Amino acid sequence: MNGRDLVRSMRMVGSLGTAQGLRTVRAAWRRWRADAVGLPPRGPERARVPGVVQSAEPGPGGGVLRFSRSVLRITVAVNGAVFWGWDGAEAEPSYALAGGCPEPDPRAVLEPDTDGGWRVVAERVTVVVSRHGAVEVLTPGGVTLRRELPPRWWEPVGGGRARWMQRSEVAADARFFGLGGRASGPRLRNGTYRLWNTDPGRAFGAQDDPLYLTMPVQMVVADAATHLVFHDTSWDGTVTLREGEEGAGSGHDRMGMSELRMEGGPLRCWVMVGNPARVLLAWASLTGGAAVPPAWALGHHHARWGFGSEQEVRRIVSGHLRRGLPLDAVHLDIDHFDDHRVFTVDQERFPKLPQLADDLRRDGIRLVSIVDPAVKPEPGAAVYDGGEAVDAFVRDAGGRQVKGVVWPGEAVFPDFTHARVREWWGALYEERLTQGFAGFWHDMNEPTSFTAFGESTLPRSARHSLEGRGGDHREAHNVYALCMARAAYEALRELSPKERPFVFSRSGWAGLQRYGGTWSGDVATGWPGLRASLSLVLGLGLCGVPYSGPDIGGYDGSPSPELYLRWFQLGAYLPLFRTHAGLRAGRREPWEFGPDVLEYARVALLERRRLLPYFLTLAHLARRTGAPYVRPVWWWTPEDRALRDCEDAFLLGDSLLVAPVLDPGADRRAVQLPRGRWYDVVTERVYEGPGQVLVDAPLSRIPVLARAGAVLPVRGEDGGVELEVWAPVRGRTGGGLVVPDAGDGWDEPEIERYVARWQGRQVVVERESEGGSGEPDYPVRVRGLDRARSQ
Repeated sequence: MNGRDLVRSMRMVGSLGTAQGLRTVRAAWRRWRADAVGLPPRGPERARVPGVVQSAEPGPGGGVLRFSRSVLRITVAVNGAVFWGWDGAEAEPSYALAGGCPEPDPRAVLEPDTDGGWRVVAERVTVVVSRHGAVEVLTPGGVTLRRELPPRWWEPVGGGRARWMQRSEVAADARFFGLGGRASGPRLRNGTYRLWNTDPGRAFGAQDDPLYLTMPVQMVVADAATHLVFHDTSWDGTVTLREGEEGAGSGHDRMGMSELRMEGGPLRCWVMVGNPARVLLAWASLTGGAAVPPAWALGHHHARWGFGSEQEVRRIVSGHLRRGLPLDAVHLDIDHFDDHRVFTVDQERFPKLPQLADDLRRDGIRLVSIVDPAVKPEPGAAVYDGGEAVDAFVRDAGGRQVKGVVWPGEAVFPDFTHARVREWWGALYEERLTQGFAGFWHDMNEPTSFTAFGESTLPRSARHSLEGRGGDHREAHNVYALCMARAAYEALRELSPKERPFVFSRSGWAGLQRYGGTWSGDVATGWPGLRASLSLVLGLGLCGVPYSGPDIGGYDGSPSPELYLRWFQLGAYLPLFRTHAGLRAGRREPWEFGPDVLEYARVALLERRRLLPYFLTLAHLARRTGAPYVRPVWWWTPEDRALRDCEDAFLLGDSLLVAPVLDPGADRRAVQLPRGRWYDVVTERVYEGPGQVLVDAPLSRIPVLARAGAVLPVRGEDGGVELEVWAPVRGRTGGGLVVPDAGDGWDEPEIERYVARWQGRQVVVERESEGGSGEPDYPVRVRGLDRARSQ
């Protein structure tokens, strides 16, 4: 512990209060001592590379290659994904995979290649392995997308886990995306990114990294094709990226580079190749379809740390209803707990919580409860005693319960990597349902423990079950929140079987979408925070987590009326639409920012309400196809380099392009359009893409453009669904998909397909089915007709 750590310790004592600050310092010392005892020193290390290939054994979908100092297994699955694992690593066990490893493709075979190497040829990809262990991924046409150089391991001479490094080359024109939630994205510039879920301990800015939800998932976009690569290990590591540079036709291109360094875990990898839609379809088939939130969760949520009482909640709800502001959910933060203890209620401030929940539900508003994993270790308390009875809490190498400091003070932590613990924890949600809560917000689950120095989590030597395999926190840390989400989701399916669960989590890992979504965490108030909010949602969608959104207005501070409004307008087009602020931040209700902001916020809320059938359709499509609600503008044309570099606009599904205002004082902004015709949804003005156009962005709204020919399900004036159709270009057809609302249960409604086309001087819409085409099931309203006729 150095002098800087001591200074930080004293500052933390002051900021948390003397008692809790001292507990924090003691917890940090305990963690440091536990690691010193529980993690043996590495000592001298020996470097190793695979060596030269010695033999090959063909098998289903690929085979096994034996090198002089390692073994490589390679398999092409029936969904087109390619797996390879070094040193005997298999695809399972894995926290990322859903339902086990897919079957191998019997058509893919391992066969000799030139220069002593081997290759596997499949329908969508060719994989070539050199005699020294380089693995090359090529398109069916033979264009190299990625070349993984022979890996390198560093093994302790005395035995133990090896750390390893995998360096890869990509095309000179390639761009990197993904790696979970990155505030500096969505396009990841040159630099080093850490793979360790981290609570920064304060409201974060655009340059802070890492954050709460990291994952070793890269989406790499190049002219030749898009590919997604997933190195399936949950250990701590870093990814260093360097974009390539083309030689302007000279033939001297500099390849892009990705270098992955991991502190342990298996060296195993999945790769998917194709266009973005095909890649994420394969990724979803591998890691699971996204949970479809109940319809109310696609509306407007309001949260605040510091509601303080039932009376304040009722006052805020009444303020929304009285002013005609749609509200669908209210979130209660930790201040509704009794002394911050999870699964409790402060009876003085919330004496009739079930009655409050019933009253709100009659107005169409649900209550959502925060849930933290930290449990106060007090004998006699129901939650702690129940956990003790099933030996639920994380222990150190000596068998003692690991203790940290969180909001209730000293705390212990359930080991969610054990099935028995997940079952016990999941049963606790019955208490929340009894209190009237309809949804659950997981927080502080990286997991976070306040510390006075070092990292704010559990000791790395803390022991975890890891499904019976056994291991320590170095392996369990990144999947801790994923397993907590699984515990809640699976329990809620049994506790409330007629309703889809609503769970969203601050932290997680690959596969989180199976159990719910996430939010961006405690983003700093300011224009950079607004821009970072969009980056996080886009990046998470490209990693397979489609449901996410920011704290509108930022977590800390007091946004200006303009900043708040622009954030609010952006949030109205993101999957999770939530206003939220920290304890010391100003109020975030729209009427607190003046009459103009109130009116313009009402417009945004009503538009969100109108688009709910479209959001519900996108939610079902995300589950079935892996396509996120919010997509980069290059989604359908990744070869368009101008679009590939566009980070300040996005597609909402296939039909809408949203161009938020991310800078102060702007009333116009440039928009990079994909090809085709686009209509301003307010003025119906026509724009032609591809290319850059200048559009109006008055304070009253942000630019939203509709694709010509789009068929969108929207909410009509009578509350029912109608089809909003944007006139297609003459001589062309348009269309859209509709997933009808089947309630919040488990029914899988049929996808309805509609086609729009010109018939004389009119646009007609027909529903396609196996038996042919027919009349739509909904009223139809055609827009842009006059503009289209005049073109």
